[in-house]
Amino acid sequence: MIASSICGPTLSAQDPQQSPSETVAKPKKPAADEPDQQKIPSQYKRPKEAAEDQPTFRSDATTVSVEVAVLDDKGHFIPKIPRANFRVLEDNVPQQLTGFGLGEAPITICMLIEFSGRYQAYWSSGWRETLMASYGFLQGLKEDDNVAIVTYDMRTTILSDFSPDKSKAQEAMARLRIPGFSESNVFDAMTDMADRMQNIEGRKAILVIGTGLDTFSKLTFDKTRKKLQEAAVPIYTISILQIARMMAETRPGMSAQIQNMDFLQADNAMKTFAKETGGQAYFPRFYGEYPSVFQQLTEALRNQYSLSYHPTNLARDGKFRHIKVELINPEGEPLRISNEKGKAIKYQIIAKAGYDAPREVE
Repeated sequence: MIASSICGPTLSAQDPQQSPSETVAKPKKPAADEPDQQKIPSQYKRPKEAAEDQPTFRSDATTVSVEVAVLDDKGHFIPKIPRANFRVLEDNVPQQLTGFGLGEAPITICMLIEFSGRYQAYWSSGWRETLMASYGFLQGLKEDDNVAIVTYDMRTTILSDFSPDKSKAQEAMARLRIPGFSESNVFDAMTDMADRMQNIEGRKAILVIGTGLDTFSKLTFDKTRKKLQEAAVPIYTISILQIARMMAETRPGMSAQIQNMDFLQADNAMKTFAKETGGQAYFPRFYGEYPSVFQQLTEALRNQYSLSYHPTNLARDGKFRHIKVELINPEGEPLRISNEKGKAIKYQIIAKAGYDAPREVE
């Protein structure tokens, strides 16, 4: 599996030919079967000294912090955007930024891997693609990144707890041979891990590798959506079996159409969870797309702007506050970002959808 290091696009803010309200994004250079083992309990211990450049997403009576990524039309991170170009709205009310930063920091990530008898039968195409995606991402992590390997079918199983020791993750991955149950309860698995991780400080995320299909979860889609918003842990997803689905679409019959509808619903659910938690969803349709997906995913995880503000609404009512991040020029209009040829490009701003205000009893 290929692990790549990439350089983000740069902004030609110093170019005298550009207006003060424009930024320029330059293109990036190419860059054996084992018996069931005992479940390992999750107990993440916070380091005694946390790095200063590790922002957190918290809310209290005075401060809210949120991490933001700005991506160009090719999915590449755009750095060096000045603080003055960011505007944060809480429930459509503009807020005054009190903190701003940009940089790389170690990440704490849970690799949540679907491993059921339904699509990951031993030596099947789903089994091979699952391992390819999992090993590929794992090899791109840095030395000081903390990673946990967790699988789900009917239940969630922690194979290795959060640790910077990648050999433990490799040992855990070696246990992915013969799947057990045929269920894939992704809703329960995501909320379970989000609950475990919500108090971890620093940059953190959950990477879901699987079909996105949910067969038997206790939680509904709406309840899962609400719990993930409350936990505020970014969800990233890599959808497998896109290739097999393309082949199945050509087959006639009602069963094929029903199965395709199930997959489409799963895709929409993963997109929703990713968008509302500040993550991203990837749907590689060919094996050759995976290196690019790993690059974009690693870049999105590491390179983020950290914004903070004191909310104007200080009511301790426990209600959900919607957050919207915008890029504007000095006139308050949407910021125009152009490439090296001066052509305007589309960009997307990735940030959490909001947070729960504290309550009086807290």
